[in-house]
Amino acid sequence: MKLAVIYNRESQKVINLFGVPNREKYGLAAIRRIVNSLKNGGHQVIAIEGDKDLIDNLEEFMPKALKGERPGMAFNLSYGIQGQARYTHVPGILEMLGVPYVGSGPLAHSLALDKVVAKMLFVQNNIPTPAFAVLDHPGFEMPPLTFPLIVKPKNEAVSFGIKIVNDENELRDAADIIFDQFGQAVLVEQYIEGREINIGILGNGHQTDAFEPAELIFGAGGPNIYTLEDKKRQSGREVQVACPAKIDESVTKKAKEIAKRAFNVLGCYDCARIDMRMDADNNLYVLEINSLPSLGEHGSYVAAAEAMGLNFTALVNRLVEVAAARYYGTPNPPNLSPKVYDPKNALFAFLTQRRDRLEKRTEELVAMNSRSDDPVGIRLTIEHLEETLTDIGMRPVREFSDEHDVWTYESPKGLDGGTILMLHIDVPVNSYLGVEYFRRDPEWLFGEGVGSSRAPLAMLEYTLRAIKHVRRLNRSKLGVVLYSDEGRDCVESAQLIKKVTRQAENVIVLTPGSSDDKVISARRGQRCYQLIVEGKSQKLGQAIRGTDLMRTVYGKLDAISALTDRKTRVAVSVVDLHTEAFPRRLPHRIKSIIQISYPSKEKAAELESQLKKILKGGGIQWNLALVSDRPPMIDKPINKKFFNSLKEIAGEWEINLSCETSLWPSVAGLVPENVPVVCGIGPVAENLFTSKEAVSRISLVQRTLLLTEYLLSTVKD
Repeated sequence: MKLAVIYNRESQKVINLFGVPNREKYGLAAIRRIVNSLKNGGHQVIAIEGDKDLIDNLEEFMPKALKGERPGMAFNLSYGIQGQARYTHVPGILEMLGVPYVGSGPLAHSLALDKVVAKMLFVQNNIPTPAFAVLDHPGFEMPPLTFPLIVKPKNEAVSFGIKIVNDENELRDAADIIFDQFGQAVLVEQYIEGREINIGILGNGHQTDAFEPAELIFGAGGPNIYTLEDKKRQSGREVQVACPAKIDESVTKKAKEIAKRAFNVLGCYDCARIDMRMDADNNLYVLEINSLPSLGEHGSYVAAAEAMGLNFTALVNRLVEVAAARYYGTPNPPNLSPKVYDPKNALFAFLTQRRDRLEKRTEELVAMNSRSDDPVGIRLTIEHLEETLTDIGMRPVREFSDEHDVWTYESPKGLDGGTILMLHIDVPVNSYLGVEYFRRDPEWLFGEGVGSSRAPLAMLEYTLRAIKHVRRLNRSKLGVVLYSDEGRDCVESAQLIKKVTRQAENVIVLTPGSSDDKVISARRGQRCYQLIVEGKSQKLGQAIRGTDLMRTVYGKLDAISALTDRKTRVAVSVVDLHTEAFPRRLPHRIKSIIQISYPSKEKAAELESQLKKILKGGGIQWNLALVSDRPPMIDKPINKKFFNSLKEIAGEWEINLSCETSLWPSVAGLVPENVPVVCGIGPVAENLFTSKEAVSRISLVQRTLLLTEYLLSTVKD
């Protein structure tokens, strides 16, 4: 499980610093000890400050959970930074975010910190507690209590401001110090002469356990109470913890019962320490509840746990188990009959436990520069991917590879009659653009080609690793086709892609998905033409005989652009224009690139005929050449049936998969008409081919799970 240990120590990252500052801090050694103990328990752990960056840090460490996946958990040690009811600040944030956490909630912390309210609740519920009074301001009337008395701030912990007073002058002096230093009311309690006992609580509901009583043994040279100086080990005396305390068994039983009742009255969760005094007649009085008991090395809570047989590592991991049971329910008792291996569950566990590795792999792939015009980068990338695929257990298929633009791999059972996964390894980015490096925010992964190429490649790898993990790779008919000329309109790879996909039962193209969990059921085709226009070379100002080249070309190009028609799903545009001229002469040659987007082959042929018709005549030589043609992906019934099988799996994980059509072409248009194909199964992405290209973090693992479960469903047992 992912565990974020949240503490307050150094950070003062808030919008403004004002109000009562926090005076409680965990030591670095104690924090490291807790983190290491949780790691020894098999958890993935980070330690973070409970400041204004907490939400971002938590989102990055533990992104939104999938259905059926336990979310990460916070191990709360936070005392807060400033202000009132500081213990409640981080639990309140965690409640808002929906992050489970170890320890009591905001309400219990608030009640426990307000010693007056806590004592009122104790009195109402017949829990013994010393008589008390509240002093609201200097110049107060003397309370109806007899000396000696205990004086302490109303809303503080860790013995801040605590003092024994023996007369009115000492009481007024001590109260004035609290009014001045803490800016809050003063709690005055009847001092109970006797022994100081505390009871540690671990658990919830019927599973609440009370530790054996721990007694504080005070050394000579100070009051018979646990002072702040004692806790800081600055008092000059040693305070020892004796556990179990040497008290009668009947008193022990009674102390545990009182502690549990007090714990439940304030609504505490998971753990607490109940501080008591015991007089000479073995009467017990609850002083207060520490709803966030110290896990410091010398704390009585830790000492009591050790006396119960829980060493420190066992204690902190037990706290996680207790909190997890509270959130997710007590685990079912183990089934004594032999377990049946469920590959679907094993697959889910494999992927969800490797979400960090999936993102890390995406980051590594982003760092591999392989733009479409970079043959060296492409070669280095494919060599790396070939090594990975071979390691997984895939083998190369030379018949469907050319070692320059297409690389095909198959599972041990072969690809004939199986599923073929297709994706490109080149990043279609113009060479003059700067490199966009990998970065992460709570919801998105950013970087060059992260959506168009890199995240789909990581998804492919972990899909294959998951299938191998559940021992189904050798029984799968599966092929992988990698190609490297997406940015060059698949001119070189098209024939091999057509050839290999004829062998398939179905084809999945790992282009990125669209927003709102959409995949692509149909795509328009796209043609690219080069137009070269030749005219006469003329001087500026020379009497023009015949045709004005520039004016004529502009007019023709305008007429070509006017072929765009949304009703017939046709788009035509001039995307590049370049002129050539001799020095001090007007252009005599114009080169232009014309792109058309079309819904069918018939419409493409009609558009080409219209282009040629427009370009005829005018006394100019027109040369129109087809540079590339990317066929459309036709929306056909077999594709819908294929999509519905994926949608059914997606529904199990509450992924509302739906279809849409796209203006952009893909290799899905090269798949034979009798072979089902679905496009856009890659992770949801936005701002493709720009400096802000990004892929959704939750979608990366969702789509990987979706693809893996589909492939698992195709395996014949």
